[in-house]
Amino acid sequence: MKNIRNFCIIAHIDHGKSTLADRLLELTNTLTAREMESQVLDSMDLEKEKGITIKSHAIQMQYQFKGEQYTLNLIDTPGHVDFSYEVSRAIASCEGALLVVDASQGIQAQTISNLYLALGHDLQIIPILNKIDMEAAMVEEVKDQIIDLLGCSEDEIICVSAKTGLNVEQILPAIVERIPAPKGEEEAPLQALIFDSVFNSFRGIIAYFKVENGIIRKGDKVKFFNTGKEYVADEVGILQLKMCPRSEIRTGDVGYIISGIKTAAEVKVGDTITHIDRSCANAIAGFEEVKPMVFAGLYPVDADDYEDLRTSIEKLQLNDASLTFVPESSLALGFGFRCGFLGLLHMEIIQERLYREFDMDVITTVPNVSYQVFTTQGEVMEVHNPSGLPAPTLIDHIEEPYIKAQIITKTEYYGQVMKLCLDKRGVLKGEHYLTSERVELTFDMPLAEIVFDFYDKLKSCSRGYASFDYHICGFAQADLAKLDILLNGEQVDALSCLIHRANAYDFGRKMCEKLKELIPRQQFDIAIQAAIGAKIIARETIKALRKDVTAKCYGGDITRKRKLLEKQKKGKKRMRQVGNVEVPQQAFLAVLKLD
Repeated sequence: MKNIRNFCIIAHIDHGKSTLADRLLELTNTLTAREMESQVLDSMDLEKEKGITIKSHAIQMQYQFKGEQYTLNLIDTPGHVDFSYEVSRAIASCEGALLVVDASQGIQAQTISNLYLALGHDLQIIPILNKIDMEAAMVEEVKDQIIDLLGCSEDEIICVSAKTGLNVEQILPAIVERIPAPKGEEEAPLQALIFDSVFNSFRGIIAYFKVENGIIRKGDKVKFFNTGKEYVADEVGILQLKMCPRSEIRTGDVGYIISGIKTAAEVKVGDTITHIDRSCANAIAGFEEVKPMVFAGLYPVDADDYEDLRTSIEKLQLNDASLTFVPESSLALGFGFRCGFLGLLHMEIIQERLYREFDMDVITTVPNVSYQVFTTQGEVMEVHNPSGLPAPTLIDHIEEPYIKAQIITKTEYYGQVMKLCLDKRGVLKGEHYLTSERVELTFDMPLAEIVFDFYDKLKSCSRGYASFDYHICGFAQADLAKLDILLNGEQVDALSCLIHRANAYDFGRKMCEKLKELIPRQQFDIAIQAAIGAKIIARETIKALRKDVTAKCYGGDITRKRKLLEKQKKGKKRMRQVGNVEVPQQAFLAVLKLD
């Protein structure tokens, strides 16, 4: 056990984690030259296309150092704020972390956030300065930032270029010497923490775990502590690019277990595996539950696909434990699911994965956050969906979730960033100059304001330099109104939203204008209205398609023409009573992109 090292790589998005992992795999000859490709741990097509890591990936390497053989378990983690739950799971199963900082960009908000996560678990941090070969690299300046942040000495920082492989060979000895070996007792009852799981259509559900105490062998009878389900370990092994079966996995090591589990609900990430005959006294603590930030409805395009969609989401949830869902129904869209996501990028990725991996086409409703509604009877309700609100006469007040946002930007964009945050109802709580060039701003803001397009706007107003990180800090009372969209007097519940009263008029007007562009013309007039309660605040009309019925009247009396027009008018009126308006899929998506 003294020769095992478990570590993860943490950094802000795009600072070179996956490339650094590639170099480490090459140095330890874990993969042959034929298996090697760039960003080899990013196994999804989506990850390669977007250039981001979405999933944590575990891989084991063997390394010779001073005549001894060391086992290194590496977990590569995502960098985007929406996937911070993946990072927290990786950190829970490690003893050390490589903190990668881009020499051309310096320390960013997510670097600090991931660092605090790691320090909270008492991880040993090895600072690494990457991309020192770039022309824009500010090596000395960024070194000072790292020293300020970590309080380490300059000798502890390893300067590398992951792309060219410069100095990367210094990292492996540092991992062996600085990161402590895992603690645990091989003689104690088995305790293993499940940190991930995947679905395999032939072998059932495969759980990835780290052994904290004891030994797990092939053929052992095991049970999952929280669910109480019992299984036989058909196969255990370690993770390299492929799964490599082993006869036993000892304390401190990371591996996988296949036990023919068929139903997704039986495997909970964060659960503890133990033996049936000699079980441990309590489960491993310190693994937090996921808190979804953004809620949206997912509905099948074809109502018959409802059960298929349920199965697909369950399988996807195995691979992405931060996704939560409950069934719901909508008048406009039929049966579907109310899903909780960690952010808008997360929602987009889930939609894309449902389409690619399970061939499911879904309609997504307007995303919103969860509100606390205080009724006049003194009850507190949690509402994720505007249609779940009680009648306006029963509502005493509504509280919405607030976040503490940390934004790091160059001082020249200070004004634009400040204006953007204040427009989004933010309150400045503090500013801290990291250097003369860079400032860290702290705001309290409503979560609902950053759900739509805040991140994109922040990037564009700071030319891509600002970095952003947030965490929930509580609820506060707000003046919110429920905005309904009506088509010919019929409410479309999928387009309803809760919005701050000051922004409701603008938003309602823009929604009506956008829907007018997107809804195809019918044989009758369509009235599009935005309403708060019974009060209409905006209206647009889509004019009917009309046949020229007076074309055959040449000359003659006006009454002949009028008679034909009246006849047409009656037909349109009758048609309007029986006709219904289909809202196209783009209309639901366009609402997300309203500026």
